[in-house]
Amino acid sequence: MSTFKAFRTFDHAGKAESRLVEMSIDELDPGEVVIKSEYSTVNYKDALSGTGAGRIIRRFPCNGGIDVAGSVASSTDARFKPGDPVLCNSYDFGVAHDGGYAEYCRVPAHWVVPLPPGMDSFDAMCLGVAGFTAGLAVERMEQCGLRPENGPVVVDGATGGVGSVAIEVLAKLGYHVVALTSKESEADYLHGLGAREILPRKSLDLSRIKPLDKATWAGAVDNLGGETLAWLASTMKIGGTLASVGLAASPTLNTTVMPFILRGVSLLGIDSVNCPMEQRLRIWKKFGAAWKPERTIAAVRTVAFAELPSVFEAFIKAQVTGRVVVKF
Repeated sequence: MSTFKAFRTFDHAGKAESRLVEMSIDELDPGEVVIKSEYSTVNYKDALSGTGAGRIIRRFPCNGGIDVAGSVASSTDARFKPGDPVLCNSYDFGVAHDGGYAEYCRVPAHWVVPLPPGMDSFDAMCLGVAGFTAGLAVERMEQCGLRPENGPVVVDGATGGVGSVAIEVLAKLGYHVVALTSKESEADYLHGLGAREILPRKSLDLSRIKPLDKATWAGAVDNLGGETLAWLASTMKIGGTLASVGLAASPTLNTTVMPFILRGVSLLGIDSVNCPMEQRLRIWKKFGAAWKPERTIAAVRTVAFAELPSVFEAFIKAQVTGRVVVKF
């Protein structure tokens, strides 16, 4: 193998532009482990990066793709040997270090996660950063006291990658899950994941959010931010747990302290980039066993690497349901 294909992002006069190129291993960013890619994923962040719609890449040129799973091609770190099944995401991967949109990746050994029993490369990328983030949210909420008997859990951005996995995992754990969505046409998909109820986003009046509204939710997973997050905070039950995982609608939060000081609500920030390896290994192990989201995996759309640029626009326009996996 002398060269391989990579989807690389360049800076042209301040504008990010991406294209398929030929590279060699020596041109990749340094690291102790070379991974032969089998699968990657497409996330909203990848679409922003690949189209230049968002300034995600921090160093140019750089291979995009914040996820990869495959096998070790070579390693100078004794923890990994050729053929080991592994995955990599988070840290600077695909942002300031050459990422997963390449037939080969080279990364620092301390970024590499061995695939747990019960999971192959395809399963891992059906989850990717999105599924991993959902897992972190569920674990943090339960650490803060969330239990099925406490009441319903609402998940917004329900048809997306984080939302889909969160719904299925929570349903597996016995929670009454309510899917908050603007895509009512996907009700069958959401019920199939385990959602008990569908709450249309258009039914919410976000123009007049009360400091404290009817106490409804024992838990919530918020992918949107902005007014939806403020409304969720106002409608949490006493002792409720609210996991903030994204900003698909807005990075702002205009609320009051009342839910936090009068109802003891916990607002949990979920950071999938910098969490410690011990936590990563624990979450991935759960996904290989009791948390494995079979229904989400069954609904995944797979595209060939050469098709990658054609799928970004649907993500930008919020027209994607579930997960999209890239096959090398």
